[in-house]
Amino acid sequence: METRKKDRGKLILVTGGARSGKSSFAERYADSSGKRVVYIATATVEDDEMQARVRAHRERRPSSFVTVEEPFYPHLIFERERGENTFFLLDCLTLLLTNLILKEGDIGENNVIMQKKAEEVLDYTSKLSAQMRSIPSDVLVVTNEVGSGVVPTSSLGRFFRDLAGKANQLVAAGADEVWLLVSGIEMRIK
Repeated sequence: METRKKDRGKLILVTGGARSGKSSFAERYADSSGKRVVYIATATVEDDEMQARVRAHRERRPSSFVTVEEPFYPHLIFERERGENTFFLLDCLTLLLTNLILKEGDIGENNVIMQKKAEEVLDYTSKLSAQMRSIPSDVLVVTNEVGSGVVPTSSLGRFFRDLAGKANQLVAAGADEVWLLVSGIEMRIK
């Protein structure tokens, strides 16, 4: 049963492991909306391998998608481009979290710094989630399910895993739909 207000769009979260088919599914979902699609890319290109990944993503996307590269502040794009006939595809939340964590440089493994950074990033994620739930546009957020793998050996790795899990929960709690992809198979879980 749909409980969202009529004056706001739908919030959709798509999650799954690496190479599960999340982005392809999200692109098909957005393309089938019949709306103007604004693709918000959060990736930063630091090396040749990442450059090749970004190129492959660009080539796969429909040419009708408007691509905006915004590694830190997607809320600005939502404010600028929002409208009933706009469908936002944010790919991806976990890269956005990484960018926000490392924005001012390496945080090391200092627990005080990590705790402060976690509070800042989760505060931003909470505000972003509220914004995505309130605009008239539909918003689809792609994220990685990072808690299903091995327990990271470093405190920084565990910090990121825990932070991503909490951020995913924040967005999922307010989402109208949540999809899980496993081996290219999509399952609606909310």
